[in-house]
Amino acid sequence: MDKLSCSASAAPPPDDTCEALAPEALMDDTDRRLLNRIQSDFPISPRPYAQIGQELGIPEKEIIQRMVRLKECGIIRRIGGNFYPRKLGFVSTLCAAKVPQDKLARFAATVNRYPGVTHNYTRENAYNVWFTFIAPSMAKIEANLRDIAAVTGVRDIINLPATNVYKIRAHFDL
Repeated sequence: MDKLSCSASAAPPPDDTCEALAPEALMDDTDRRLLNRIQSDFPISPRPYAQIGQELGIPEKEIIQRMVRLKECGIIRRIGGNFYPRKLGFVSTLCAAKVPQDKLARFAATVNRYPGVTHNYTRENAYNVWFTFIAPSMAKIEANLRDIAAVTGVRDIINLPATNVYKIRAHFDL
């Protein structure tokens, strides 16, 4: 494992006001410091939140409470490891699909069932669903794409394998 990181998305606080507020209204300066700290180099230790708290001068319990609230509100999407697929003997690809609106929900749910899918999102384009796939081989990815097409009826899926990686790390200064 090279690093653990946290992905951020959009928004809500400790009560039902999450959806009513803009993301910037949901966080205070301490939340921003916390999010800046956990984006990269998440501690791999028996008590990572205690270590983060010590670095930031915040009790471990408060760090955990803030993390829970930020997760519940949708600010934090996930906390997990980021791996370099090639270093683990895996391959990765970016896929684009032309999905009719009436098949969008089923297509997304089907794609999301595959453990190698790391991102899945819509765009305003003829190819309106884009997702990344990581697997032990390109043959496995191609088989999974055939399965997705068979289950969903969506046949126009483009497989765009990574040939060179130029940037892997994103860090947002909050």
